[in-house]
Amino acid sequence: MAPKRESGKLVAENRKARFNYDIEEKIEAGIVLTGSEVKSLRAGKATIAESYASNEGGELYLINSHIAEYSGAARDGHAPTRRRKLLLHKREMARLLGAIQRQGMALVPLRLYFNARGIAKVELGLGRGKKDYDKRETEKKRDWERQKGRLMREKG
Repeated sequence: MAPKRESGKLVAENRKARFNYDIEEKIEAGIVLTGSEVKSLRAGKATIAESYASNEGGELYLINSHIAEYSGAARDGHAPTRRRKLLLHKREMARLLGAIQRQGMALVPLRLYFNARGIAKVELGLGRGKKDYDKRETEKKRDWERQKGRLMREKG
């Protein structure tokens, strides 16, 4: 009997992206990985905090994501911060590239995870960068919600 796979195991999350960008749309994309990278991801050794997706020759690549080297892969290891190709349908890719070029939007990774079938996926967010005053407003709103929750718990 085959071992049971975890459904939707989260490997890395980019929590700063929601603070720095106003995310308008989310897209799931596949990612091209080597064997040692998959092993390292299964061990949970990845960060996508400072990474972004970029267009290079009509293809999308995940730039600056860090997947730690797998210790078991002696000579067939991988470079931790190499560019990784993202897999999307042509129409999706054309639409995203158009939004990036025309509307000045950014494509940032939000989550890196394994889906129910055990395949590594990246959730990309198409968003516009926030200004400093937008960030302050978001922080004020979050603080007020937290404070309101405390007051409601105290009263009833």
